[in-house]
Amino acid sequence: MQTTKKRIILVLLTIMLSVTGSMVTYAQSSSEALHNAKQQLEQKQRIVEQKAQEKQIVNQEIEKIQKELNSLYNDITKNKEAMAKTQQKIDATNQLIEKKKQEIVILEDKILARKGIMKQRAVALQQNDNVNVMINLFFESDSISDFIQRASAVSALMDADKDILGAQKEDLQQIEDDKKEIDKQEQVLLKDQEELANQQALLDQNMQKRQQTLTVMEQKYSQILKQMALAEQEKAGVESQMKDIQAKINREQQEAKARAASKTKPATTEENHTNAAVTGKEMYVTATAYSPDESGNITALGYNIGKNPNMKLIAVDPRVIPLGKKVWVEGYGIAIAGDTGGAIKGHKIDVLVPNRAKAIQWGRKTVKVIVLD
Repeated sequence: MQTTKKRIILVLLTIMLSVTGSMVTYAQSSSEALHNAKQQLEQKQRIVEQKAQEKQIVNQEIEKIQKELNSLYNDITKNKEAMAKTQQKIDATNQLIEKKKQEIVILEDKILARKGIMKQRAVALQQNDNVNVMINLFFESDSISDFIQRASAVSALMDADKDILGAQKEDLQQIEDDKKEIDKQEQVLLKDQEELANQQALLDQNMQKRQQTLTVMEQKYSQILKQMALAEQEKAGVESQMKDIQAKINREQQEAKARAASKTKPATTEENHTNAAVTGKEMYVTATAYSPDESGNITALGYNIGKNPNMKLIAVDPRVIPLGKKVWVEGYGIAIAGDTGGAIKGHKIDVLVPNRAKAIQWGRKTVKVIVLD
């Protein structure tokens, strides 16, 4: 009986020890799981904090790119304003030069007209000197009063010749003064063109520097995109902003390249090179154009412009530009003075062009002409 009780007690103790061991094991497993959960939570928290820092860095980079773009726009605007002001100054100088050219043409024609009058009077005086004139007046006069009236008229004519000579001298001096003024203004124009070229070079330099800056920003932006690719859902909004900024950068880069390609350095024209290479008598004339379509094929010097419509030839007033002379015409080139025309009087020329359409395109303009030595 006692043996049975002992067995029962032993079994109960064994069962109690087993249950206690299981309970301890379960408690240890739960504690470890709780510990692991806390570690995972801390790890997630660190990831969230790290992504928050990356988001802040991305925002700072975006702001930096926006500042660089704003700086680029400001530089381009300032350069455009400076170039516009310089161009206005050049236009004003060109207007002044054009006005002076027209004034010189008018004075040259007045001088040419006076030469004809003075030539007629000089011939008359060669045929009758002053004494003979007075004798003729005396014998041809019907009375003393008639003699006095005729003598007064002769004296007035002689005084008029003096006035013409004085006016001729003044106009010639005015032409010289105007030519000096034109040369002065042309120097100002050359200086302004040089300043414009320097401004253009500065704009190109600024554009190159800004493009380099944009390239650096794009590289940084690419790195940010790679980092954002690893970010969690909370970074989706920033990623969308960065894509918009990338599109904006690409668009502005294309526009900047287009603007850079459309700018041209002021080039020295062929006419300026020619002007610097030739020497001779200079003058300003009013120039129109004509073609074989609206005139005869044979010129005054026998040139067949019907067969040679592209030759360089001008119609002139032989009193101003002798026939057969080689001349340089501003905007036209070197040509031969090989024709005349009923409407070509004084300081006027007519340049030969291949067809009527080219003649209409030429229009009417005041140009410099150099009669080559």
